[in-house]
Amino acid sequence: MTHPESKPTPSAAGQTILVTGLRGFTGQYLASRLRARGAQVIGLVQGEAKNAEEIRADLTDAASVKAAVTQVQPTHVVHLAGLAFVGHGDAQAFYAVNLFGTLHLLEALSTLKTPPQRILLASSANVYGTPAVEVIDESICPAPVNHYACSKLAMEHMAHTWLDKLPIVIARPFNYTGVGQDDKFLIPKIVSHFKRRAPFIELGNLDVSRDFSDVRDVVDRYVHLLLEAEGVAGQTFNVCSGQAHSLREIMALTEQLSGHSLDIRVNPAFVRANEVPRLLGSAARLQQHLGPFSPIPIKQTLRWMLES
Repeated sequence: MTHPESKPTPSAAGQTILVTGLRGFTGQYLASRLRARGAQVIGLVQGEAKNAEEIRADLTDAASVKAAVTQVQPTHVVHLAGLAFVGHGDAQAFYAVNLFGTLHLLEALSTLKTPPQRILLASSANVYGTPAVEVIDESICPAPVNHYACSKLAMEHMAHTWLDKLPIVIARPFNYTGVGQDDKFLIPKIVSHFKRRAPFIELGNLDVSRDFSDVRDVVDRYVHLLLEAEGVAGQTFNVCSGQAHSLREIMALTEQLSGHSLDIRVNPAFVRANEVPRLLGSAARLQQHLGPFSPIPIKQTLRWMLES
């Protein structure tokens, strides 16, 4: 079961939901979930708009963001767009997109005659850095260790300056994966090696543990925070499974599911200097507001990815 228990699914008919990063991995799943509820979903996209459900805007250009927001007049907003690959080489780009891009969006939304009923901003659990605790809840003081995480924390602090004007909710997703995620991310890379029966794979530290969620669970939590949960404006929520799995475990599970074994080679180039050894989230605050939920097991997610 992946939905909060014993709650009917309300319709979102008549709502216009603006989603930045619509074409991205998470955006596609979120859009289909929202459309299934009857919402009109309009995506802010960087390239040419391909249809009436997309509108072109460059987040780093305040004027184009304002024009797009004015045209859409959204009732709700989900801001997913951002530079997410930690290994990206251009440090300034993280801040241009993740911090100032979000600022341009919030500035534009604040000028609407009817402000949105809720704005969900996707931050990241990377903001916590390497806290010396077993389980990370939202009370842990963030201490980011790379530019991606720094840009996300800066975005959160900036967003707090708008809380008196806009109903903002901040989500801090831990790692998540699923069908369609780029192979430069860890689990899709592993799955693709097993799918093509590769003889070996090069990985970094096999003993890092991560709290992995299924993308379908993550968008489910986002939808509930956006449309249903009460009293969440101004709050920050971990979005996680509450279970940590090491890379070694993921490899063993994928081998078991695929019936293929491959040689694991540790490549020192893939071992990050500031590697966070273990990231395990607490979903207690989220469950307080959404009700209890059971995450999709990682084995089920891996099977889905292998069979796609």
